[in-house]
Amino acid sequence: MRFCTFLLILFSICSFAQKKNKYDTFFEKGNGNQSASYQETIAYYKLLADDFQTVEMKKMGLTDSGEPLHMVVFNPEKQFDFGTIQKNKAVILLNNGIHAGEPDGIDASMQLFRDLALEKIKAPKNTVIVCIPVYNIGGALNRNSTSRANQDGPEVYGFRGNARNYDLNRDFIKSDTRNTKSFVEIFHTINADVFIDNHVSNGSDYQYKLTYIMTQHDKLGTVLGDFLNSEMMPALVQDLQKKNIETTPYVNAFSDTPDKGFGQFFESPRFATGYTSLFNAIGFVVETHMLKKYADRVQVTYEYMRSAIDFTDANYQKIKQLRLKNQEQYQPQKSYTIKWEIDTSKTLPFSFLGYEAGYKKSDVTTGNRLFYDRTKPYKKDIPYSKEFKSVKEIIIPKAYIIPKGFWPVIDLLKSNTISCSQLKNDTIIEVESYKIADYKTANSAYEGHYLHRNTTITSSIEKVAFAKGDYIIPTQQKGIKYLLETLEPEAMDSFFNWNFFDTMLQQKEGYSDYVFEDSATAILKENPKLKTEFEQKKQSDSKFMGNPEAQLDWIYKHSAYYEKAHLQYPVYRIVK
Repeated sequence: MRFCTFLLILFSICSFAQKKNKYDTFFEKGNGNQSASYQETIAYYKLLADDFQTVEMKKMGLTDSGEPLHMVVFNPEKQFDFGTIQKNKAVILLNNGIHAGEPDGIDASMQLFRDLALEKIKAPKNTVIVCIPVYNIGGALNRNSTSRANQDGPEVYGFRGNARNYDLNRDFIKSDTRNTKSFVEIFHTINADVFIDNHVSNGSDYQYKLTYIMTQHDKLGTVLGDFLNSEMMPALVQDLQKKNIETTPYVNAFSDTPDKGFGQFFESPRFATGYTSLFNAIGFVVETHMLKKYADRVQVTYEYMRSAIDFTDANYQKIKQLRLKNQEQYQPQKSYTIKWEIDTSKTLPFSFLGYEAGYKKSDVTTGNRLFYDRTKPYKKDIPYSKEFKSVKEIIIPKAYIIPKGFWPVIDLLKSNTISCSQLKNDTIIEVESYKIADYKTANSAYEGHYLHRNTTITSSIEKVAFAKGDYIIPTQQKGIKYLLETLEPEAMDSFFNWNFFDTMLQQKEGYSDYVFEDSATAILKENPKLKTEFEQKKQSDSKFMGNPEAQLDWIYKHSAYYEKAHLQYPVYRIVK
């Protein structure tokens, strides 16, 4: 009898051990310095989805790699319709491996979903958790041990560029990649309330294992931004401290050592959290420190996600209400900031945990090199700038009009759930019209584009003939900030600055000087006012006076022969 009891106990122990080992992640099975491959990650989530009714995995759209982007959902109520979920629960979206050489979130999220499914940790009652297991699949498939030259582990990891060598964390507005298009589908399907993008930092050396970027609260909106800045972020920092995890805002100091102070990173809409904030989602970027051990980085990433889930679960109603209230502050005829600048006049003393730094003669080059002395840690107050100020504002129009020929822009608006309608007849409408006055263009390629910057416009009120089928896009909708950031050409990440309208910058028709000389004479004779302006310009501008070609071109561009499309911005504003 005793022998039978012993066998029964032994069998139970073995069964428990097998069950436990079954759900160990690749990271946990290794030596703490190994990360799961793409195939191992997807297989693991499939295991969880097969074994637990609280977990569902779906294939969404394609990526540039040819593989589909997966979405994994944990809901203790075993219900996965987001139309229903959003009525009474908050949704957190976790994004992993946008830079596939930074896999901390990939391994941490597998542990998180496993622990939730096994009830090893308390499941949230009011929050559904969504995870993109590996966002940059092409980069994850390009595994190596050398491309992250300054990073301490894991032994093997992916590459920053995706299958077409795009940095996906610069693609959210322009959407050149299938990855981004599929992300947009997921994001709008679930209507995420909180978004977390897991990364690994580079730059300075310091004591922290974990740093973070929160969505810039000034541009998020006063309602939601104030809540994030004064309530949510301090609560997350405090909760991490209870777990003996000290953290700091992302150490945005690359040209100097952090002890001299630094400012908050500004994530414009090309970045993940800059994009998600356009739809009133609270966003965080987790940035573990590259010089810390991989196992430690995975652990703190896990704990950050847990803290964010716990806070969201306790405050889900307030977060959802504030998201709606935040949207209400953007109305036609009100001003909207399209250019921000760090306010260096407003700094906060911040207690920073760093290492003493200095310079010494390089053993490699002929110059001096920076070094950090880890035997000399310090804790000191440094200046931190987290406030931004408005340097350029526009007045929000009632609507925009876009000719139907600009279908790439229309398609992007539609994919971002922007509501629009088409004119049923040819119509003349009074609009505000922009002309591109000036812009600068980058000399080298940046993420597949030659970006414009410092764009300026001139505007006028005109009656313009629009055709049947042209699109009217009202601003009073959820995506109003997305519209303003993409359609206002002076905005940093506008469609104009990302080259969507470059055909309007090229003059298509011209003239032969010797033929147009006679026409120019007639034009000035028939337009005394124009002739006076012409003579005044010659007298006031010595370079113009000495340039006959420029003089003839000036007359041409002030004549009826000059094409109206040149430098005409083809998106119009209805302001009344």
